[in-house]
Amino acid sequence: MKTFIVDSFTDHAFRGNPAGVCLAETELSDELMLSIAQELNFSETAFIRKRDGLGYHIRYFSPVMEIPLCGHATLASAKVLFTNRDLAEIHFYTVQGLDLHITRSDGKIVMEFPVYELEPAQISKATLNALGLESIQHVAYNLETKILLLEIDNTEVLGNLSPNFAALVAAQDGINGILVTAACHDDTYDFHSRYFWPWSGTNEDPVTGGTHTFLAKYWGQKLNKKNLKSFQASARTGNMDLELLDNGKLLIKSDAVIILEGALNL
Repeated sequence: MKTFIVDSFTDHAFRGNPAGVCLAETELSDELMLSIAQELNFSETAFIRKRDGLGYHIRYFSPVMEIPLCGHATLASAKVLFTNRDLAEIHFYTVQGLDLHITRSDGKIVMEFPVYELEPAQISKATLNALGLESIQHVAYNLETKILLLEIDNTEVLGNLSPNFAALVAAQDGINGILVTAACHDDTYDFHSRYFWPWSGTNEDPVTGGTHTFLAKYWGQKLNKKNLKSFQASARTGNMDLELLDNGKLLIKSDAVIILEGALNL
């Protein structure tokens, strides 16, 4: 099976978020896809397969479980298809029934994603302690992704966070991850974020497109903007441009770099 390693949300190798991309000719079992994801050991591996009609089926697996929606693995998959096949656009169909429309513009890949809502939430003192936070500005929860959002008031504090992941898992359950974010007070970006998800993947995801399904609207409303620039302050770093559309969808614009391609022997 043709398999690729792609660095997403960057135009430089060894930056952004690496994903595995497998071009499946036939339907694979869940057990096999999970085993492959564990073997490649990236935060996510995407498995794409041509549909009978237009477009492609896409599924995402972390080394722990299937993930319903993943931005950086979608971007990586689009990069592989645009590079290897003569396509003007792509439709990816997910296990949630989403139709992800992918195009290209000005040298970047443009992904159309859904926009999700946030609901009020609470967080325990033990969870804050495990994250290394003394206080937060706001806490909310997204049901579709099972992710908690925490806003803090300082990007430097965000960049220096070093959670105790064992304590974090012990303090909180029933979620897939915690997204910590802060407003950026210069002209380069509108906000920074980091995503911790030891419950369902690795300790930290370097750059996370899926969290922007709720993060874009959150900051769009706070800043009164429809076009935003996002920076993920992980060790590898990554960035993306966001556009909130009037039809309730989100455009995520960025690039990716294919760093390895070969054949996976099954």
